[in-house]
Amino acid sequence: MNDQTTLSRPPTGVADDESAKRRQIVEGARAVFLAHGFDAASMNDIARAAGVSKGTLYVYFKHKEELFEAIVEQECDAQAEGIFDLDSNDRDVAGVLKRLGVAYVKFLCRPEKASAIRTVIAIADRMPEIGRKFYESGPARGMSLIAAYLKAQIDAGVLAIDDIEIAAIQLMESFQANLFKPMVFNFAPSPSEQQIERVVAIAVSAFLAAYRV
Repeated sequence: MNDQTTLSRPPTGVADDESAKRRQIVEGARAVFLAHGFDAASMNDIARAAGVSKGTLYVYFKHKEELFEAIVEQECDAQAEGIFDLDSNDRDVAGVLKRLGVAYVKFLCRPEKASAIRTVIAIADRMPEIGRKFYESGPARGMSLIAAYLKAQIDAGVLAIDDIEIAAIQLMESFQANLFKPMVFNFAPSPSEQQIERVVAIAVSAFLAAYRV
């Protein structure tokens, strides 16, 4: 039985090579989607950008929808990693929320991030599962982690909030106020660090004025 199990698994080097090849394809697809949008992107373009044959591409991904799903998942994982890693025992709520807000808006307002979000919005109507996955794995996950931190501060007697979910949503929205939407609609360039810090500081002050004990 052990011999069969061993035979069913690819050697470590092979598995690493396959993982590297998959990443190579995903990065090539990301470049094509951001440059041309979902509809105009073709598997031929993606194979060329990734530096692989079309046959190799189809070994890893059946169609471009599956490729786009992989990119969406990667984007959402990147958002959650580090940015929403909040220490529930840290009672310096102002400091925690300011660091969170600045990191979140910097991530959100990268030009390539805005392009990815535009692409998701453009196809969400006819591919609702993509939009749902993006929202659940990204914004909804972030709000859940913020809500968990706020709940810990309520239990510690630092904050008093009746509706934690609404408070978390309002906080995330106020972090990006007048920063993200003008950029995503190409009305304004990416905000400067000074602009981000100013808006986040105002958001945190308003939040604590409403909820700090």
